[in-house]
Amino acid sequence: MTYSPPLNSGFTFAKNRSSYISPQSGMCSFCTEDCEGTCELAQAAVLGAQTVYPMTTGSNQIASEKDYPIDFSHFNINGRTFGAQGVSETSDDATIFNVNLERTYGTVNPVTMTMPVMLPALYKLNWQDYFSGAAMAGVTCIIGEDGRNNDPDLKIKNGTVTDFPLLGRTFDCFRKYYRGYGQIVLQCNGDDNLLGIPQLAIQKYGAEAIEIKFGQSAKGTQPVRLVKDIATALEKQQRGDLVHPDPCDPAVKKAYRDGVCPNFYTYGRLPLWDEETLVSHIEKLRSFGAKNIYFKMAGFDRTDIEHVLRIACDAQVDMVTFDGAGGGSGYSPSKMMNEWSLPTVCLEDAVVRICDKLKKEGETLPAVVMTGGFASEDQVFKGLAYGDGHISGIGLCRAAMAAAMSGKKIGEQIMNGKVPKRFQAYGSSIEEIFSDLPDLRALYGTKANDFPTGAIGVFSYLNKIAFGLKHFAALNRKFDGKFFNKNDLIPLTGEARALMNNEWFLTST
Repeated sequence: MTYSPPLNSGFTFAKNRSSYISPQSGMCSFCTEDCEGTCELAQAAVLGAQTVYPMTTGSNQIASEKDYPIDFSHFNINGRTFGAQGVSETSDDATIFNVNLERTYGTVNPVTMTMPVMLPALYKLNWQDYFSGAAMAGVTCIIGEDGRNNDPDLKIKNGTVTDFPLLGRTFDCFRKYYRGYGQIVLQCNGDDNLLGIPQLAIQKYGAEAIEIKFGQSAKGTQPVRLVKDIATALEKQQRGDLVHPDPCDPAVKKAYRDGVCPNFYTYGRLPLWDEETLVSHIEKLRSFGAKNIYFKMAGFDRTDIEHVLRIACDAQVDMVTFDGAGGGSGYSPSKMMNEWSLPTVCLEDAVVRICDKLKKEGETLPAVVMTGGFASEDQVFKGLAYGDGHISGIGLCRAAMAAAMSGKKIGEQIMNGKVPKRFQAYGSSIEEIFSDLPDLRALYGTKANDFPTGAIGVFSYLNKIAFGLKHFAALNRKFDGKFFNKNDLIPLTGEARALMNNEWFLTST
């Protein structure tokens, strides 16, 4: 039995010619010399190193296709018929409408969200409505790293970014609809830090929070991008990018003129913190005016997970997001998406046990968020319940962006008089078809009728998540999210039982 996909995928458009596959290699079991080249090996034969990355990134979302041996589907949700935690035990009070989903986090500057959900780092596709919808729903959202590369009006002087107008417009997408819940956060990587992006964001554009990125499930390293010529390589280098080989090297220039220069690549600098430099960086961010500090962490070795959490405790970091294998949205290496990192439920198990250990030692823990492949309310409930009180929220990235894109596209179709057949039974106008508009009007008044439909889509999707969560909470007679725990889950498989019993990881590590 194999868990890895064959040498074809939806994100490379490659296909195995034969229906007979060798499980170990993923190749067709019968490979013939007259094949015109349809699989990933053929792509690599022509396109080479580029094929480490998906060839379809940009205006698409991309995620793992690996069928992991365990995920949250290995658990069912428990149910109870007696009692009512969080409300009085009367049928009038013990209703889904009285389930409290609010979560507050923050060591110095408290942030309250309407529900235990946040939108992780992203800066592509319909990002405008992604951030606007987060504000409407009242949840925290993160602007993804490297956003400077999206801004044609970016200005750099003496190796420091002095103007980043796109960032200001991005903050405005959230602030325009902000209603006292959630926060918009800027994620910064090593290159952003070197160019002075955090200070600029805080002091010029009013950013209140910075997320420090260690990695994500689909991209544990930083991206590599092919550069078409030496002129572009020099331009990228002048903008602060790491370029290989060095286009300023006289030998490289000569090789380029002679037609024997290898390909140029840009490479995002790896985060190589130690405790001293990281704490110093956090102190500097706070001196700039940052009110909240976030970490973004992937399913690295469990010793690294514990190390990051201990630093977060000592430095009073407000939130740490752990990203498990199975998610992904951007420019992530193909095999890395499928073959590295802990599956989300396994990562959460490790994180929760480490949190329990630290809490027993008397540490004050940050808010902890799990993300990586969550899309529906049952998965969100399971992720919260498995957290045993240590998980403050679940990240919904690709699913929320899908809602932003779908809401925008369907809205455009409706306004053009081409109501999709699927929705014709609900009416012919945006007011009739977008069913949760009354909930938005209750928050913003009738001006909600003019909100972008992509943002309405994000709000409506998250409204559905919250509504579903309330049903599962009431099913377990728990009317406050703080009561969710592992007793709300039923393991269905041996793998699930082993994980819950702390028998899944090797005891020697």
